Amino acid sequence: MAMKKEFPVGGMSCAACAVSVENTLKTYPGVKKATVNYATHSAIVESEGKLDLDHLKKAIQNEGYDLIVEDVKAEELELQQQKDLAKLRFNTIASGVLSLPVFIIGMFWMHMPYGNEVMWVLTTPILLFFGRSFFINAWKQARNLKANMDTLVALSTGIAYIYSTFNTFLPEWLLSRGLEPHVYFEAAAIIIFFILLGRLLESRAKAGTGEALKKLMGLQPNEVTVIHNGQEILKKTETVQAGEEILVKPGQKIPLDGEVISGSSYVNESMLTGEPVPVQKTIGSKVFAGTINEKGSFNFTATQVGNDTLLAQIIQRVKEAQGSKAPMQHMVDKIAGIFVPIVILLSIITLFVWGFTGIEDSWLRGMLSMITVLVIACPCALGLATPTAVIAAIGKGAKMGILIKDAESLEKGKKVDTLLLDKTGTITEGNPKVVDVFFPGSQEDNLPAVIAAIEGKSEHPLAKAIVSHFDLKEKPVIQDFQSHTGNGVSASFEDKLYRIGKKSWMEEQGVSMAEGILADAEEKLSQGKIVIFVAKENELIGSITIADPVKKTSKEAIKHLQKRGVEIHILSGDQDKTVSHLADHLGVPHYQAAMMPTDKAEYVKRLQQEGKIVAMAGDGINDSEALSLADVSIAMGHGSDIAMDVAKVTLIHSDLGQISKFLELSKKSVSVIHQNLFWAFIYNIIGIPIAAGVLYPAFGFLLSPMIAGAAMALSSVSVVTNSLRLK
Repeated sequence: MAMKKEFPVGGMSCAACAVSVENTLKTYPGVKKATVNYATHSAIVESEGKLDLDHLKKAIQNEGYDLIVEDVKAEELELQQQKDLAKLRFNTIASGVLSLPVFIIGMFWMHMPYGNEVMWVLTTPILLFFGRSFFINAWKQARNLKANMDTLVALSTGIAYIYSTFNTFLPEWLLSRGLEPHVYFEAAAIIIFFILLGRLLESRAKAGTGEALKKLMGLQPNEVTVIHNGQEILKKTETVQAGEEILVKPGQKIPLDGEVISGSSYVNESMLTGEPVPVQKTIGSKVFAGTINEKGSFNFTATQVGNDTLLAQIIQRVKEAQGSKAPMQHMVDKIAGIFVPIVILLSIITLFVWGFTGIEDSWLRGMLSMITVLVIACPCALGLATPTAVIAAIGKGAKMGILIKDAESLEKGKKVDTLLLDKTGTITEGNPKVVDVFFPGSQEDNLPAVIAAIEGKSEHPLAKAIVSHFDLKEKPVIQDFQSHTGNGVSASFEDKLYRIGKKSWMEEQGVSMAEGILADAEEKLSQGKIVIFVAKENELIGSITIADPVKKTSKEAIKHLQKRGVEIHILSGDQDKTVSHLADHLGVPHYQAAMMPTDKAEYVKRLQQEGKIVAMAGDGINDSEALSLADVSIAMGHGSDIAMDVAKVTLIHSDLGQISKFLELSKKSVSVIHQNLFWAFIYNIIGIPIAAGVLYPAFGFLLSPMIAGAAMALSSVSVVTNSLRLK
């Protein structure tokens, strides 16, 4: 029997850990597919048959991590993650506080009385307590004959610390041999602090990703009112069975998918369709979990419960999509997997080559050269290459009104060739407004006030737009107000009957149609706009047109993106007429209408299968699944919290013009990251052979560990300085 299950994963300190856990799971017998999500600290495992979970847990524990196969509450897991983040924050701050005086003494006051002893006292807790995770992880990797960045950090800092400690307390041993007993406490301390700082920044950035899932889950109420034998019973949502009758009151969230069996109301389905206008629900209409009931009340029969609801499926797909991508910065960890063993091998070769030369103090010189190789090959510059550029770019983006969550988006932004735009709230303002009022012929001065007074009593979602448009503080007193559900409203003013509503309803009421008004309305309806008719007594006197206006900056922004070679696609849950008219107006040949969240997600996948690098910009819950799957996900700042949590880029001002600025920033950032990595490697390629002593036979030059430590620090400074150019 096939199995697909999600398990919490413990002990992951960085996303490289997620790669290690995922590889172990994938190679475990019987596992068909496995994805590990560092953001949520979880693994989704698919198997062809039943797995021995205890054995699978042991396999992960052998790698130095933990797979929690027992049932654990989400609150407990979240609490543990918060504790881990707090611990990392404390270790980073503490190591930073202690390493600063060590750095100052080691670089500027190296001859101060008892300077070495002071540095030893300050450096010892940095390595043995605040930075102990590097040594623990390095040991776990070594047990499995593996190496990563932790291995190199532990080796370089550990050897520098042991050598410096020896020279601090037994300096005579080197002095008697005519050698200076240098110490490298500052190199060891600063390396630990910088790498911890990088981990903290990464962890904080990733912590927000899981918020999207929490908010999506929060869309479903915990309790529902079930009708049983005519009695109202309060039940937990997860205990409701398909076929049970549920009561939904005004303002409540709909708990499950179902079909209306009595009552009527307007339901806000923007989380599914993205459209701001609530949909009327009557007997036989389908309703969906997470959507919001407006003012009416109705009963419905639950048809889909538990993990079968549309909302539950969106949550699951977002989880899977988030776990399907590996962030860019882990490229360094992969490189380290090859780089570290080579450096270790070179350092050992250096020791033995020197040892067997037979020159005076050959083994001592070999040991010093070996330490020099390990110090100069320290991963500080390599480890800083990506984070410093990312931090600088994120800071620059924030000043421009662009919030960027991670390095992956910066890397892929440069490569984007296709941009998918949600319509409502992204291209348009996302707020229905009156765009035209057409009342031909002379009308009484108080007509706007009468219309505002009547619509002010209406429960229809579009009434607010009409009242807001006329914006009258003093409204006349009307009589005999009536709401005709699904058709319109009517009321009397000064003994005259006014009707506001649908054309078909007007005709049923015997209202005489004015050809000029109808012709004007037909043109607007063909553009996908909403037209509401107004009649006085039995005569049609005018119309009010409502639409979602296009943002002032959208057309220019789209043109600019097209000039950059980016192919634009418009995706919308709205009707075809509206979307096609908008696409023509903006000069966009590719568009899709009447799309549900799953349709948008499938559209993203289809374009990716064609080899396109896809960016998606949206603002609603209905966009969250597509945003999770897109190579670059962009949320509008005024949109839903869930869209912003899922997306890796947020445009604070909700202006499409900022997308071009983000793509340009991405291009510059990737260039700087590549420069940083290039110089970090060139530094090692040149520095390691010199540290090993290749210049000694020809020039008698042997690089001391002290100069190696200074060169290592200089390489880090150069990387940081280069990154700051982004600002």
